[in-house]
Amino acid sequence: MSNTADSSGAAAQAGTVAHVFAAPGAVTSLPGSGVAGLGQVTLALCIVLGAIFLCAWFARRMRNITSGRPGAVNVIAEVRLGTKERAVLLQVGTTQLLVGVAPGRVSALHVLAEPVAPQTPAAPGFEGASFKSLLRKSLGK
Repeated sequence: MSNTADSSGAAAQAGTVAHVFAAPGAVTSLPGSGVAGLGQVTLALCIVLGAIFLCAWFARRMRNITSGRPGAVNVIAEVRLGTKERAVLLQVGTTQLLVGVAPGRVSALHVLAEPVAPQTPAAPGFEGASFKSLLRKSLGK
């Protein structure tokens, strides 16, 4: 008999303790439906991916800005020779060097006696042509 009285007293105390620690007003609404939850996850994923692409774009932009500053060593021209090999024309002061660059190795190929001025390659057949004239030509006018 005392065993049942102890168990009912313990249950009453546990109910009081649980009621004190429970927050019945904390959860007033049910979680959103599956479609709304999927939309929120998709939106969050798009925001995160957008932030990653924005950071990558900004890092690339900053790298181009810092490489354009004049310094002791300037890259005049660069030609790809393979998937990982390239020839780079460097200017150090008034001296120009032709350097071969490969993975894990940089070799001086030639020291130029007189400096070479870099030329910008033009697309064949488009010398001096404006966009307007090219558009008219393509439309047959």
